[in-house]
Amino acid sequence: MKPSIVHCLKLLMLLALGGVTMHVPDEDDVVASLGALRLDGHFSFDDAHAAARDFGNRCSLLPAAVLHPGSVSDVAATVRRVFQLGRSSPLTVAARGHGHSLLGQSQAAGGIVVKMESLAAAAARAVRVHGGASPHVDAPGGELWINVLHETLKHGLAPRSWTDYLHLTVGGTLSNAGVSGQAFRHGPQVSNVNQLEIVTGRGEVVTCSHEVNSDLFYAALGGLGQFGIITRARIALEPAPKMVRWIRVLYSDFETFTEDQEKLIASEKTFDYIEGFVIINRTGILNNWRTSFKPQDPVQASQFQSDGRVLYCLELTMNFNHDEADIMEQEVGALLSRLRYISSTLFYTDVTYLEFLDRVHTSELKLRAQGLWEVPHPWLNLLIPRSTVHKFAKEVFGKILKDSNNGPILLYPVNRTKWDNRTSVVIPDEEIFYLVGFLSSAPSSSGHGSVEHAMNLNNKIVDFCEKNGVGMKQYLAPYTTQKQWKAHFGARWETFERRKHTYDPLAILAPGQRIFPKASLPMSL
Repeated sequence: MKPSIVHCLKLLMLLALGGVTMHVPDEDDVVASLGALRLDGHFSFDDAHAAARDFGNRCSLLPAAVLHPGSVSDVAATVRRVFQLGRSSPLTVAARGHGHSLLGQSQAAGGIVVKMESLAAAAARAVRVHGGASPHVDAPGGELWINVLHETLKHGLAPRSWTDYLHLTVGGTLSNAGVSGQAFRHGPQVSNVNQLEIVTGRGEVVTCSHEVNSDLFYAALGGLGQFGIITRARIALEPAPKMVRWIRVLYSDFETFTEDQEKLIASEKTFDYIEGFVIINRTGILNNWRTSFKPQDPVQASQFQSDGRVLYCLELTMNFNHDEADIMEQEVGALLSRLRYISSTLFYTDVTYLEFLDRVHTSELKLRAQGLWEVPHPWLNLLIPRSTVHKFAKEVFGKILKDSNNGPILLYPVNRTKWDNRTSVVIPDEEIFYLVGFLSSAPSSSGHGSVEHAMNLNNKIVDFCEKNGVGMKQYLAPYTTQKQWKAHFGARWETFERRKHTYDPLAILAPGQRIFPKASLPMSL
């Protein structure tokens, strides 16, 4: 590394760490230590501000430097050098995928941010598809799911479980769970991984799976980046359909809506994707659908009035190939005949499998054009047990949010048996639980469109859950203290903490999760 760059790194580290009161090693030694690393990639400093931003747009923690790795060995060498600096060094390391975290989880104040998409761009880390009896894809941890999909579709294959938004990295979603409307059948994305390559907090590169180094494998899946940086994942595939019948219907009664959802996810023969939305105080809903969907009965649809009521949308898909269209029509008709939706609200369309899976990106482009994408996103994602979801809905949709809603609200059930309890993901104890996502945007600095207003509503929802025994767990939890995290993990905290001591004993990794402050692990190495 050139002397001028080393000086710049020193200056940035001094600025970034200026508020830290703990003892640190001589800064020249720290800079020289990192500067002496032989890398296939490089450190950069002019994009530190970009690495201090994320999708949530509510937190900005400036790193000292950004690593653009050209190989896994770059990631390992950097983490290993920080580990060698010891407990007295305040340096930490955060892996950053596409920056879609909500409250600085992929940031590292005064530390090093690893730009994982640079690793995905390295020719040696390309996406590789394998067919045969057990088809799978090997993908870099920094690769976007949309790129994985494009590559697997060339072979007529696709991953089984998705997130709603595909412009996220493989390592990012696997460090959380990865949930969408296929989860009732296949489980979340973490339940569909065969193998991982991980750089631990000691700077060791470890390959792990269900059979080999299984403790690290299960720790890293849903592990919030606490045990290692996922640099490669082997993901199970299935034959990919060409087309999707995409359906939306409305309900006015919550109990009927949830009973039909649960009926569908319990059936052996059912739709391929099942999600739901809550629609509060909106008019002209069906007119908005007409831009992308066709009404089953145009006359009845034109007479439907939402009148600002609370309505519930059931969204369904069935996959098919062109020569199976007639069979698909029959199966869809049979399934819909069992449901009790408002008959005039049946809308549908046929799109390619790729178009459906990448549907949120289409909305993203429209929001970007309006300047409404890069705004604060004070999201709240909850997992609610089936036994309390009706009590929850009555209070939240009928009272707390009755006159205010600044974004989509997701609500759909999943089966606990499809979630591997050996991973680090925390879910409710009941067999059926609901994912409820309040996906708010805050484009205004005051009023109903402000962060303050959205957070006030979020706090009321969480407070109701905690005081009324709802038994909820937060997904993508924004906790800021270890006490909160201990309550979140409950009986599983002991295992989580043991794994942290084993794989990242100096608490170097993922400081933005605010689970283990770097000085909080006084254990021998």
